[in-house]
Amino acid sequence: MLSAVRGLLLDLDGVVTVGGAPLPGALEAIAKLRGAGAPLRFVTNTTTKPRRRLIADLAHIGLHVDPADLFTPASLARDHLRRSGAQPFLLIHPDLLEDFDGVEPGEDAVVIGDARDAFSYANLNHAFRLIHDGAEFLALARNRNFLDGDRKLSLDVGGFVAALEYASDRTAHVFGKPSADFFLGAVAAMGLAPAQTAMIGDDAEADIGGAMAAGLAGILVRTGKYRPGHEKRVDPTLVADDLAQAVEKLLQTSERRPSGETAR
Repeated sequence: MLSAVRGLLLDLDGVVTVGGAPLPGALEAIAKLRGAGAPLRFVTNTTTKPRRRLIADLAHIGLHVDPADLFTPASLARDHLRRSGAQPFLLIHPDLLEDFDGVEPGEDAVVIGDARDAFSYANLNHAFRLIHDGAEFLALARNRNFLDGDRKLSLDVGGFVAALEYASDRTAHVFGKPSADFFLGAVAAMGLAPAQTAMIGDDAEADIGGAMAAGLAGILVRTGKYRPGHEKRVDPTLVADDLAQAVEKLLQTSERRPSGETAR
């Protein structure tokens, strides 16, 4: 399947950076991809930082990303709310509120992200009651855990989404990974088909399992939140030590393509 790959989706945290610092060889690998002319988009399930800050943090380490090339669950959820006109209860991190500018609060929907300390019983119970009474149930992600700033795993939003699903007997509409719509939107932005695209990530389930279910190749890297044995949860197209090794293998595959089939 790698021989068909023309474009890439890259996870950020755990693949390009850890704790805000670039992983060894990651920036050089991205430069090689750009030099080869490979279509490239960045995808993240981070729901504690607004898009503005994500782009600024990347620029600070020397990685300049066009806002149109960065896909976040918050931006997709905001667009959905604007189209529907729904007024939501936002159970999200306070820093993320700026990504929902222009969306009036209310009780037509519940949006849940990584709210951290806002995950109080009162807030969760209010969300449950709204969902139980028919409010639209929107989740920015459903990851089990994430690699925190101290480089240890911490509880992510998925457990809270699962609790609300169980209590309300409703299923959340998920905007981030592993939602197929999330991957397919980024693929379409490159003008490619899913089979022409690979996702590189450190989360076997959300990154690799979700991407492969949507028809993409899945490349699991042994950095970030990866732990030995995670590849057994899915059947990745490729497992690499890090982004640099993954890109090296992809470019080697590209060089072996017949004339006229180079990456565009």
